[in-house]
Amino acid sequence: MTTHLTRRTFLKAAGVAAAAATGPTIFVPTARAKSDTLKIAQWTHFVPAFDEWFDKKYVPEWGARNGVKVTVDHISVNDLRARAAAEVSAKKGHDLFGFLDPPPAYENVVLPMNDAVQECEKKYGKLVNLAQRATYNPKSKQYFALSDNWVPDPLHYRKDAWGEIGMKPDTWEHIREGSKKIKEKNGMPAGFGIAQELDTNMMLRGLLWSYGAQEQDEGSTRPMINSKETVEAIKLMTAIYKESMTAEVFTWDPSSNNRFFVSGKGHIIQNAISAIRTMEKQFPEEAKKAGLMPPAAGPKRRMGSEHLLHCYVVWKFGENPEMAKKFVVDLIGAYNDAFLASEFYNFPSFSKSVSDIKGKLAADKFHPEDYGILADAEKWSAYPGYPGHTTAAIDECFNTFVVPDMFARVAKGEMSAEDSAKQAEADMKRVFAKWIK
Repeated sequence: MTTHLTRRTFLKAAGVAAAAATGPTIFVPTARAKSDTLKIAQWTHFVPAFDEWFDKKYVPEWGARNGVKVTVDHISVNDLRARAAAEVSAKKGHDLFGFLDPPPAYENVVLPMNDAVQECEKKYGKLVNLAQRATYNPKSKQYFALSDNWVPDPLHYRKDAWGEIGMKPDTWEHIREGSKKIKEKNGMPAGFGIAQELDTNMMLRGLLWSYGAQEQDEGSTRPMINSKETVEAIKLMTAIYKESMTAEVFTWDPSSNNRFFVSGKGHIIQNAISAIRTMEKQFPEEAKKAGLMPPAAGPKRRMGSEHLLHCYVVWKFGENPEMAKKFVVDLIGAYNDAFLASEFYNFPSFSKSVSDIKGKLAADKFHPEDYGILADAEKWSAYPGYPGHTTAAIDECFNTFVVPDMFARVAKGEMSAEDSAKQAEADMKRVFAKWIK
């Protein structure tokens, strides 16, 4: 990433959101619109076709139906959190703000979305479990955000390179063994980020869970990062780094692994399907050599993190809160189109908002068998804070990169795996002590 978010800057950025640590969220009734314009901020999608559909078709048509002018500002993934913090500090900005990971630290400056979630569940089926646990605060009994989509995080691998050694990256041990053989055979490295960035945050959590490790207890009150399972996961990734990767992985940003794989430099990454989709468009012949697999299995289970969990918040200081909520509810109603426009990137957060996902995946013209593995993605996907909820404490740990730093210290030779796990535990305990009252 271009800038690294430290614990101090996170707390400064959270600003008034820190008040969430001192008491429950107070519901502020939705006010009448102060403006005839609905202002939306969200990321610049990694699949350009989605923004094309959203900006030029869905938004203008929705605005015309509802008699509202809608503006959409796209913000790069690297700048999204900083922009949110600036709006909260100024108490001025957009009516609707889209995050790529759950923002519970902002609960006290957003309107509860319970009513919108209930309406969506009534119309479009149950909110999927990983989105529910990532956007709901069981203490305040409030949804601080509403998730319209989440994104699976499969392995991308070069079938040709792996075929030459007669292996598949089915387990983490296979990834270690196979990556070493491929690197020795043709010099092609593996590509797993160990950096202060979003993709690393997700991939390494999946590795931890596959080993039976977890960040916190199920009640979301106590860090549990320091365990023998965590230590084993750190040692595994350190071995993969030393045997099969290059030092660039310490400075990657969220698009680096995409470029690494699409360019043909590397033989494996874990990423949303934007990487293989880009390859299909830019290098169609090379794309025929690429494939997808579920996250690798560890000693305990096969599990990965969702790659992104997109969720909208409605700021309390927004000028058009009623229309902001209506926009999200209506967008979920249009998710058959959204799913197709995203080229299968955006998976629906409400169980019935997209019909026949399996059939749509099987009809893909490039890699129907590979995309077909995504039909079961919910079964092997979790979220920050699993098996508890995504809390404000987890939000801070996530956005100050406690987990990536824990792995990086060992891979760089700065600490033993045992000492780095202890350091991560100490870091998390300080954060939890501040938020958990």
